[in-house]
Amino acid sequence: MSLFGTNDEERTDLSKTESRYIRARSRKLLGSLISPVKRQIFLAIAIVLTSTTLRVAGPALIAFAIDSALPKAMLNDYSTLYWTIFVYLSAAGLAAGLVYYFLMLTARLSNAMLFDLRNRMFVHTQKLSVEFHEKYTAGRVIARQTSDLDSIGELLSGGLSELVVSGTFMIFTAVALLLLDPPSFFILLIALLPLAILTRWFQVQTLLGYRKQKVASSRQIQYFVESMTGIRAVKAFRKEKRNENHFGGLVEDFRRHNARLIQLFGIYDPGLILIGNITVAAVLLFGGFRVLDGSLGIGVLTAAILYSRRFFEPMEQIAIFYNSYQSAASALEKISGVLQEEPTVPEPKSPVSFANASGNVSFSEVEFQYSTGGVVLHPFTLDIPAGQTIALVGTTGAGKSTLAKLISRFYDPSKGSVKLDGVDLRDISNGDLRREVVMVTQEAYLFSGSVAENIQLGRPGASMEDVVIAAKAVGAHEFIESLPDGYDTDVNKRGGRVSSGQRQLISFARAFLANPAVLILDEATSSLDIPSEKMVQNGLKTLLRGRTAVIIAHRLSTVSIADRVLVMEHGKVIEDGSPVELVENGGKFSRLYEAWRDSLV
Repeated sequence: MSLFGTNDEERTDLSKTESRYIRARSRKLLGSLISPVKRQIFLAIAIVLTSTTLRVAGPALIAFAIDSALPKAMLNDYSTLYWTIFVYLSAAGLAAGLVYYFLMLTARLSNAMLFDLRNRMFVHTQKLSVEFHEKYTAGRVIARQTSDLDSIGELLSGGLSELVVSGTFMIFTAVALLLLDPPSFFILLIALLPLAILTRWFQVQTLLGYRKQKVASSRQIQYFVESMTGIRAVKAFRKEKRNENHFGGLVEDFRRHNARLIQLFGIYDPGLILIGNITVAAVLLFGGFRVLDGSLGIGVLTAAILYSRRFFEPMEQIAIFYNSYQSAASALEKISGVLQEEPTVPEPKSPVSFANASGNVSFSEVEFQYSTGGVVLHPFTLDIPAGQTIALVGTTGAGKSTLAKLISRFYDPSKGSVKLDGVDLRDISNGDLRREVVMVTQEAYLFSGSVAENIQLGRPGASMEDVVIAAKAVGAHEFIESLPDGYDTDVNKRGGRVSSGQRQLISFARAFLANPAVLILDEATSSLDIPSEKMVQNGLKTLLRGRTAVIIAHRLSTVSIADRVLVMEHGKVIEDGSPVELVENGGKFSRLYEAWRDSLV
């Protein structure tokens, strides 16, 4: 996990320690992006140094032409003037060619780095544990992958190369002025003091401003995603106006932070121009007096003025770069925070060789609590023999789904151990565990693609014959055949839409094809209507045969096919036995069973 946690990215009132840590984390990420392309970067630096030297030579050549070549030309000796013009044009042409090559090279470098970062974000986000995704909303993840990466892309694609060219040009210009006319250089040096003060103020203000802007942008995206994801509830409860007002407030917050940043830039840019013009005027005034007394050539004065003016010309580009840099730096902070997160359920460093599990699941003195709350499962020991079907029943919040998540190793127990065939789940590789333990949840998710492709997720590479067999086994074949293109129907296109019950049947077929040793059904039949449920009951018998199964269900009709029932309450197992035994005992399950029977009358 990151040092300060995922929620700290929404804060703008960071302490100095936190800010230093975040900046160091961002620099480390940036260094890792640069490392693979170091050679190309060194080549780019060599190119920009050469091209800048050629560009900076221009005013010095003009000074030479005015003070040396022109007097000779007045005596009919044009050779020096011609050679000076030739060298000037050659230097300009070669510099232009080198700048073009530099821009092409940096464009390739920036695209390579951005591709690396996008790929890292996607791969790393997938690797993170379920706990992270339950805390870190989908809207925030989308913001990291879209607006934040776009900000970094804008910086890398143009701003960074502009900074290198402009910054190098300013340094070389200052050195050239020092060598050509030291007094003019010292005037420039004095001008750097107000320039540094103005730049530092701009840096501090925009850093805070862009942090606030990024938080506001993230909140907009997050709220938009949540509203669109829950659009049915929005319409059902007439929440459109409230959503509109709330989103309008978020947009206004974003606009306000943007306006502040524009205001800062509006102060900084004219300030640069003003300092530059005052400096040029001072060089002209002081140099003019020296030309009049004969201590300075007019050509040198011309070059000094050109150098002074050229020194400040890139500052506007640097200001624009700094504008995008602050946005990208804020984005990099947030992305580095996500990449800093570590799975709370890590892959074992030395996994045990594991294959062909029989399906025995055991809990040994297991206790569990979420990082944000109290104890969910109190210490208990449980053994589920291979091939046994157990049902978990109890009120909402009793701990049923949490127990199932421990078997799937979406979470690790806070204390104790969960074992499969005597091997601690923490010692089994994720690949082996996912092959042997499959969970079918209430929210049956179908990915873009055909029905057949969605079923094949259970066993990639399975033949169509195997797909059809799996669909028939769970009772999904008939409705799939009735779709416009049968098994080739795209589930996300018009005419290929399927009901929630049909989606669940497809997920059952997927699980059947996976053929796991342990199957977990987490309220997987709750979205089925009564006719579909009866059809699935037969499919479930086929699906569960020969494997360990854990069924979480509120509908006791599903529980009836279980060999054993565990009744849970407040994180504890309070009853354990066969359905018939528990009905006869007159306990909690018996009362639930009677209430269910009365509901059928």
